[in-house]
Amino acid sequence: MPDGAFDEAQRPAFHGVPNVAPDVAANAAADVVARVAGEVAHTVAAEVMSGPASRQPAPRPPARFGAVITAMVTPFGAAGELDLDGAVRLARWLASHGSDGLAIAGSTGEGPSLDDSERTDLFEAVKGAVTIPVLAATGTAGTAHSIEMTQSAQKAGVDGILLVTPYYLRPSQSGLANHFRMVAAATNLPILLYDIPSRTGRKVAAPTLLRLAEEVPNIVGVKDAAGDAAATAALIAEAPPGFELYSGDDSLTLPLLSVGAVGVISVASHWAGETMLHMVRSYLAGEVEAARVANASLVPSYAFESSEVWPNPLPAKAACRALGLPAGQCRPPLGPAGADLDEQARSILAGLARL
Repeated sequence: MPDGAFDEAQRPAFHGVPNVAPDVAANAAADVVARVAGEVAHTVAAEVMSGPASRQPAPRPPARFGAVITAMVTPFGAAGELDLDGAVRLARWLASHGSDGLAIAGSTGEGPSLDDSERTDLFEAVKGAVTIPVLAATGTAGTAHSIEMTQSAQKAGVDGILLVTPYYLRPSQSGLANHFRMVAAATNLPILLYDIPSRTGRKVAAPTLLRLAEEVPNIVGVKDAAGDAAATAALIAEAPPGFELYSGDDSLTLPLLSVGAVGVISVASHWAGETMLHMVRSYLAGEVEAARVANASLVPSYAFESSEVWPNPLPAKAACRALGLPAGQCRPPLGPAGADLDEQARSILAGLARL
């Protein structure tokens, strides 16, 4: 019998009996289907309710660095100089507005535009200003330089390392693995790898990540900004216990939470930190509808935070300026931004009732 074909032997016995009107037969059939469906649902519900506790999903343990880590912008003064006082003020504000942790001098923090001493000064200033975990972005294009920056960050007292794929050179997977192993061997700090092929030109393949997760004790997770939710789901399914994956794309955070991500390293949390935290915590607590509603309110922020015209972190800095927070402009070649971006920022904040 073809799939989906109806077996005449399965028809209710009253079908075809003389003097039974067709609408009566149809109603009777519907009653049978409804009764059977109800009995099945009741049986399944009773089994779930009475089943062993092992059938219920275990609550996820708290993430090592928190559920919402803000990829903090780096404040600059009017002449483009590093504003350490502004960084301290901003870090403290973020810590009191939804951020469980901070990532410093990454792509949103314009790390490649900072010299080594500026990065180190920034690590020290922010770590000294807050009690939440501070991750230092220490990756560069070269292994020796990445090791040097990682050791400087450890001396600054940070809580962990965010280690991006070496950019521009586009090494092989074996070259990437060797780079990550060498940097990890130079520190006892926990390391989150940072996979963002749109910026680095090279994807860290899943087998490479899994080998590192299994073999290098202080490689404890990854910030996933590769934009492939299906691949992320497969990675999490195969990762060893305790290996943590953070969404590196605000707009994919809720989908990635559904396949096992522990949180997000966020840009929108500069201006919507409490909402982002509410979304993540709601989902992890099983309150899926509350998480969906929170995510829906953030969709305009996701569209705003980066575009071809105004790439990240230009919009994040505009939002900070609109909130009266220290940010300044981005250094060239990213900045400065035009006045129309500041107007867009005010519109986004107004939509979130932040202005």
